Amino acid sequence: MSAQVEFGLSLRDPLWLLLLAFVPIVLMLRLRRPAVPFAAGSLLAGSLANGGVALPKSWRQRLAWLPEACAIAALALGIFAMARPIERVPLPPERAGIDVLLCIDTSSSMAATDLGDARTRLDVVGEVAAAFVQQRDNDRTGFVTFARYADLRCPPTLDHAATAELLRAVKLVGKDSPEDATGIGNAVAQAAAVLRRSKAESKVIVLLTDGEENVATAATPQEVAPVHAAQLCARLGVRVHTIVVGQGNQKPDGRFVALDTKAVREVAELTGGTFFTARDVSALQRVYHEIDALEKVEFAEPRVLAVELFAWPIAVAILLLVLGRWLSRRTLEVLP
Repeated sequence: MSAQVEFGLSLRDPLWLLLLAFVPIVLMLRLRRPAVPFAAGSLLAGSLANGGVALPKSWRQRLAWLPEACAIAALALGIFAMARPIERVPLPPERAGIDVLLCIDTSSSMAATDLGDARTRLDVVGEVAAAFVQQRDNDRTGFVTFARYADLRCPPTLDHAATAELLRAVKLVGKDSPEDATGIGNAVAQAAAVLRRSKAESKVIVLLTDGEENVATAATPQEVAPVHAAQLCARLGVRVHTIVVGQGNQKPDGRFVALDTKAVREVAELTGGTFFTARDVSALQRVYHEIDALEKVEFAEPRVLAVELFAWPIAVAILLLVLGRWLSRRTLEVLP
C-alpha cells in the first residue's frame, strides 16, 4: 500500500525555526538605549516648567518604536524563509495507458452474414472494433489484418479517430486467392513483434477470427503455430484475448459446421488472456465491453507539485527593512 500524499502548506527545513527563540533577545538588545543627558535634562526642565506635569508626546515619539519593529519582523521573516515554506498542490490524476493491438481476420469466410443483419462479419467487426478503440482514451491502439499473411495496418497510436477510420475501411482478401487462408500463429507473432518495441507497462492483443489455423500445419513446419506465438507473447509479457465470431464454418450448401477452437483457447490461456465467442452483433459488442473492463488501468499514484514560497517572506522582509530605514532616517527621526 502506498503512503498517503499530503497536500497544503509545509516546511522543508523546519529546524531553522529554532532561531526564532533568539528574536526576543535581539528585540531587547535593540530597544536598550544609552541615556542622553542633554535630552533628559531638557525633558526634566520642561516638566518642571509645567508644574511637574509631563509634556504630551508627539506622534513621532509615539511611533518611535516602528523602525525597530520593522527590523525585528524582517528578521523573523528571514528565519521563516530559511525554513523553506512550500505548498503541495495536487495535480490531476493520470492513467498509465496501455498498448492494444487488434488482429482482424480478413479471410474470405468473413464475408458470411450470420451475425444478425445483412452486413458481413468483417463489416460488423470493423464497426464494433472502431467503437472499442474510441473508448480507450489513454491507450495507444492499432491493428494487424491477417489471412495467410499478417500485415500491420496501423501501428499503436493515440489518434483513435484515424485508427477507427482505418478499421472501417478494411477489405476482405479475394476468395480462393493465394492469400485466402487463416494464419492465426503468424498474426499473433507479428503483433507480438510490434508490441515488443513498446515501452508501455501493459501490452494487449485482441485476436478475432472466424476460422481455424490452416497455414501452420504438419506439412509446413516453417510457419508459426498458434501455440508457439502464444509462448512468445508469454515471454514478452503480452496478454492475448481471443474471439471466435460467427456460427461456424459455412459450407457451400449454407450449413454451418462448428469450429475447433482448441488452438485459440490455448493462446488465451498461455498468455493470461480470455477466450470469447460471439455468434451475433450484440454478443460481439458485449465481448468488447468485457475486454474494455478487463483492461482498465487504475489511476497512477497521486501527483503533487511542490511550489516554493520562500521568496514571499524574503520580499516582505526586504520591504520592512527598507521601510524601517526610511522611517528612522526621515519621518520618525528624532533630534537629540
